[in-house]
Amino acid sequence: MSEIVTAGILVIGDEILSGRTKDKNIGFIAEYLTNIGIDLREVRIVADDEPDIITALDALRDRYTYVFTTGGIGPTHDDITADAVARAFGVPIDHHPEVVARFKERFKNPGELNEARLRMARIPDGAELIQSATIMAPGFKIGNVIVMAGVPSIMQAMMDIVAPKLKSGVKMLSDSVRANAREGDIGGPLREIAAAHPDTIIGSYPFLDENQKPNTNLVVRSRDPDKLNAAMAAVKEMLAGLNITRS
Repeated sequence: MSEIVTAGILVIGDEILSGRTKDKNIGFIAEYLTNIGIDLREVRIVADDEPDIITALDALRDRYTYVFTTGGIGPTHDDITADAVARAFGVPIDHHPEVVARFKERFKNPGELNEARLRMARIPDGAELIQSATIMAPGFKIGNVIVMAGVPSIMQAMMDIVAPKLKSGVKMLSDSVRANAREGDIGGPLREIAAAHPDTIIGSYPFLDENQKPNTNLVVRSRDPDKLNAAMAAVKEMLAGLNITRS
């Protein structure tokens, strides 16, 4: 079995913490990584505060194979992600000549290429650009940190660019079954099944069914298809043996 590849996400922005902007990136990145064999292990959200960004970034990049950041690479004064990343890696930051050249080609009218727009051309020394013809302000990769935009459509385009260059591990497989039982009805036997199948991850997820009654979805996950199937068979056998009267 190949190496397990892990990741963390660092979401940056006062607007996320205040609730003014609803994050749409975490779920997309999580599903994207799962599909390419990278395990998302942790998500952190921090304000537009350089010390907080550096502290969170250092913790995540030491812990996981990759760290994906979103937000804070725009043209305004509170877009400080690039500066924080440069400081975390101990490298200088300056206007990237390739990005500046692209901006000069794009913003030709007098005054268009102003100081604010040029902020988006500042890249930490040694970073690899994440850009395409349809992305004006680039993201970048330095070390194991991938810095992306907070705007979902731009972030998604950046993921498509960077993903082929990432190493991946064995994909996590999953299977699910509707229990037609409440979590409290199955907690005990489900714990026994989990203990008997240590190479799987078994989760229970309660919901209200179409009759507004408590129900539970059970999900079994494993990198080994045989172990996945064995655990799911045990779960289904347990459910078939339940004697529950639901009122």
